[in-house]
Amino acid sequence: MRLLPPTAFAFVAHAAFAEAPGPLATIDPTALAPLDLFKECDVCPEMIVLPLGSFVMGGPPGESRRAIHWEAGNIRRVTPEDPYIAVTEGPLHTVTIDLPIAMGRNEITLGEWKACVADGGCGGYMPPDFMLVGRRGQAPERIELTDRHPVLKVSYNDMQLYLAWLNSKVGANVYRLPTEAEWEYGARAGTQTPFAQGDELTTDQANIGGIDTAELLTEPPPGFTARGYPVSVDDLDAANGWGLRHMSGNLIERTMSCWTERHMDWPVSSIYLKMALNTTCDRVAKGGDYAATMDFARPAVRGRGSEDRRSNIVGFRIIRDLTSQEGTQDN
Repeated sequence: MRLLPPTAFAFVAHAAFAEAPGPLATIDPTALAPLDLFKECDVCPEMIVLPLGSFVMGGPPGESRRAIHWEAGNIRRVTPEDPYIAVTEGPLHTVTIDLPIAMGRNEITLGEWKACVADGGCGGYMPPDFMLVGRRGQAPERIELTDRHPVLKVSYNDMQLYLAWLNSKVGANVYRLPTEAEWEYGARAGTQTPFAQGDELTTDQANIGGIDTAELLTEPPPGFTARGYPVSVDDLDAANGWGLRHMSGNLIERTMSCWTERHMDWPVSSIYLKMALNTTCDRVAKGGDYAATMDFARPAVRGRGSEDRRSNIVGFRIIRDLTSQEGTQDN
């Protein structure tokens, strides 16, 4: 991962970010190389430039290890004769990322959201800074959420207010949510295994709540840590090969794509973006969360949520459009 020199843009990415004097300026996309890390302004999130390329989107039959079917509220055990097939993850199809983008290194944090509210943005809405976590047979435990925890209980509509504020800070309409194709491309980081880290995850790599097995477990496997709440974006060995953290687990992440029962088999990311703009729909969610099993943290998994839903298990990360300094897309 290359850090750009101070002359590249107004605010420079370092291990510790120092505020630079003077007016804001958007970055010059021609100064960026794949996997560069940058921070465009003092309150802007850290972004990583994604390489252009292609990938196979979706999950092949048999990749899911889910042990049960959920059908109309009924549970049916998976058997060799009756395997689980994740129909919403197909059809497998090749997608070419034809729009240059940078993706947030982290989920948007509570501290980044607070900066928006303090500056008069985000509709003045302040999400909670704590969680009550229930332990079996014990009183609920209060978990404090720091500024480095991912922000939660923000809806898709709330996210649009944050993005509008962030774009106003850089003076260009360049930040938005990822489409589900962009999100999965970033999560895979050049791999086609069930996870960017390989065939399985450990709870040192991802904040997940369980594993998937055909047998019910009364005790977690050795070395497994079910935390029951989100961790700081800096915690765990959670970066994939492109430096993107917590793409699996921690919080489910909302995308701008509209939910469909199957992939639409579009060949390029620009079509995914075009079809997501200027419409109202249930939005696709990706990535799994701290309470879900490992299977749900696969990049291929797809969920859905309404635009006004706020949840303790849902957050988001953002995209920075690099097609031009002026930006061409709506949020």
